[in-house]
Amino acid sequence: MNNLITEDDIDRILTDLSKQLGIYTEDEKSRIMSAAKWACDQHRGQKRASGEPYIIHPISVAETLIKLKMDVPTVIGGLLHDVIEDTDITEEEFTELFGEEVTTLVNGVTKISIVNVQSKSIQESETIRKMFLAMVKDIRVILIKLADKKHNMGTLHYLRPDKQQRIAKECLDIYAPLAGKLGIYGLKSELEDASLKYLDKESYYKIKSFVSDKKKKRQQFLAKIEYNILEATKEQNITIDVKSRAKHFYSIYNKMVEKNKDLADIYDLLGLRILCSTTLECYNILGIVHSLWSPIAGRFKDYIAMPKENNYQSLHTTVMGEKGKTFEVQIRTFKMNQTAEYGIAAHWLYKEGKKDGHVKPSDLAVINKLKTWSDVNIDSVEYINTVIGDLLQDSIYVYTPKGDIIELPKGATALDFAYHIHSQIGDRCVGAKANNKIIALTKPLKSSQIISIMTSESAHPHVNWLKHVKTARAKSKIRNWLNAHHESVHAEKSVIVKASPSKIKEESEHFDTFIDTSVEHQEVTNSENNSIIIGNENNILVSFANCCHPVIGDKIVGFVSRGRGVIVHKKNCPNLSGINEFEERQISISWEAEKLNTVRKCRVTAKKTPGIFSEIEGSLKKYKAHLISGVLDENDRGMLEGNFTMELTNGEDFKKILKSIRTIPTIAYVQELK
Repeated sequence: MNNLITEDDIDRILTDLSKQLGIYTEDEKSRIMSAAKWACDQHRGQKRASGEPYIIHPISVAETLIKLKMDVPTVIGGLLHDVIEDTDITEEEFTELFGEEVTTLVNGVTKISIVNVQSKSIQESETIRKMFLAMVKDIRVILIKLADKKHNMGTLHYLRPDKQQRIAKECLDIYAPLAGKLGIYGLKSELEDASLKYLDKESYYKIKSFVSDKKKKRQQFLAKIEYNILEATKEQNITIDVKSRAKHFYSIYNKMVEKNKDLADIYDLLGLRILCSTTLECYNILGIVHSLWSPIAGRFKDYIAMPKENNYQSLHTTVMGEKGKTFEVQIRTFKMNQTAEYGIAAHWLYKEGKKDGHVKPSDLAVINKLKTWSDVNIDSVEYINTVIGDLLQDSIYVYTPKGDIIELPKGATALDFAYHIHSQIGDRCVGAKANNKIIALTKPLKSSQIISIMTSESAHPHVNWLKHVKTARAKSKIRNWLNAHHESVHAEKSVIVKASPSKIKEESEHFDTFIDTSVEHQEVTNSENNSIIIGNENNILVSFANCCHPVIGDKIVGFVSRGRGVIVHKKNCPNLSGINEFEERQISISWEAEKLNTVRKCRVTAKKTPGIFSEIEGSLKKYKAHLISGVLDENDRGMLEGNFTMELTNGEDFKKILKSIRTIPTIAYVQELK
C-alpha cells in the first residue's frame, strides 16, 4: 500500500504525538516524549505484519489513552507496554528507568510465556486471567489493553483469515463488552464494528453502504428534528446541546438478527442525544420530546433514577416521527455525558493540569466480581468462560426489599440472587417472592423486580439446583456444600458423579487388567476442557472419551477404569459393547447443567444473493443459538458454499435450525457435519 508508514516518518509521528499533549504540564510532556523516544530506540528494526515500523503501535496506544485523558504513568505504560515482552531489556532495568508503578502496569498486559504449554488456547487464557487479576489491583491495566486492542483491530487485515476470525471473536466476546462494563461506550462501539467486519464481512459492508447511501436524507430528517427540539426548549428557557447520529453498525446488525428483518425493514437506525445542565432539566426535556413526538410503548428507560453498574446515567426513549420513522432520543446532563464518553477513565480526567483523583477498585461492580474469583481454584479456560458468561453478558437489575440494587447476569434465578446476598441465605433457601408474589426458585428474574428470599434452618442445596443457576458464585457454593455433605454425590465443573470417591477407588483397584484406550491421549489433546478432579482430598479423575466426544446435553454413562478414575461416554457409544465387565463397572453420572451450550456444525450451499449470511444467522437466533464462525465462498459453479459452527443451549434445536435454514428460498443444500 502507498500509505504505509516507513522509518522516515517516525520523526513526524513523534511531533504529532507531542502536539496532542496540551492537557499535561511541561514536566509531564517531557516525561511522555522521553519515554516515546526511548521506546523508538528499543523497538528499532522491529516490524508489524504490515511491514511498518513496530513503534507505530505503541504510539497509537498512547494516543488513545491521551484522548481518554489518562494520567502520565498510564500513557507511558501504553508507550512501553511491549518493551519487556519484545526486547532484550530486563524488568529490573525497566523498573530502574521508569519506576514500580509503570512496571506494574506493563506487567499486567504482558503475555504469559509457558514453555511446555499443552495448547495455545491455555496460554491465551492464562494471559487474559493474569490481566484480569492485575486489573483488580489497578484498573488502568485494562485501559491500556483496550487501547492496544483498538489499534490491533484496525490493522487486522494484514493477518491470515483464520487469525482474523479468532481475534475478532475474542474481541467481541471479551474486550468490547468489557469496555461497556467500564462505561467507555465509544470504544465499545469501535471494537464491536471492527469485530463484525471480520466475523460477517457481507453484513458489515451491506450496512455500511446502506448508512452511507441514506446519509443525505438522514441529515435532512435529523436537521428538522433538531430545529423543533431547540425551539421547544428555548420557549422553556432551557439551554441544550443536540447531537444526532446513525447507530453504529453492530447495533444495527443485532437488530437485523434478533428481529430476523432485512436492513430496509429496520427504521430506528437514528439517534438523537440532548445535553443539558441539570437532572431536573432532563425530565423537563423528556416531557417536551413526548409532546412533540409520540413515544413507543415499552421503549423508555430511566438510567438516571437507576444508573448502570458503571455509573452510566441517561434517559432513553424511542419516539415516532414523520412518515412513521422511529428514532431514539437520549437525554443527559453534560456531566453525565462525560461519564458516558469516558467511563471509568473519567476518574483520571485532567482539570487545569491536576488529576481529578483515582478511583478505588472497590467502587466498581466489575472489579468486585473479578475479586471474588481471584482465589477460585479452576483452570484458566473455565475461568475465562466464567468471566464471559457471568460478567460480560447482558445484565438485569433487581432490588432487595431494602431498595438496594443488585446486578445479575441475564437469565439469573432467585437462587443466584440468594447466593449473591450470602452463601448461608442460598444454602437455606426454600422459596422466593418477586414483587410480593411467590415465584419458582428456578425461574429467570426480570429487571426492576423486588426480590425477597424465604429461608429455613432445615433447608439445604439440591443437586438439581446446579441446572438452574447462572452465576459462578452460586455454582461454586452449591458444589462445595454437596461435596462436603454428600458422600455419594460429588460435583465439579460440569459433571455430577453419584458414587463416593472411596467406592470409586476401591472398585478401581479390582480392575487391574483393563485400561480404557479411548482416553489414552485425552489429557494432552483436550485437557483445557475435559480433565477434571472430583474432591480436593480424594483426587478422583474424570476423563471424557475421545471415541465419542460427549458434550453437555448428550446422554452419558460413567464407569470405573484402573488409573483413569471415571470415564465418561455417550450412552449410545458403539465402543461400550467392547468393554469387558462394563455392567459391573458403570456408575450413575449426569451433567451438572443439561442446558449449557453444545456445539454443532453444518455445511451450506446457496445461490449467490445479498443478505444470505444474515438470513442464515437469523435462523440460528430464532432458536437462541450463537454463531461461533461462518464463511461463504463462491465455488467454481458460481454458488456460495461454506461451513457454520454454532453454540446451542438445547442440542435438540439443531434439527429445527437446519429445517429453518432449508426454508430460505436461496438455500440449495444443508448438511450436518460430524
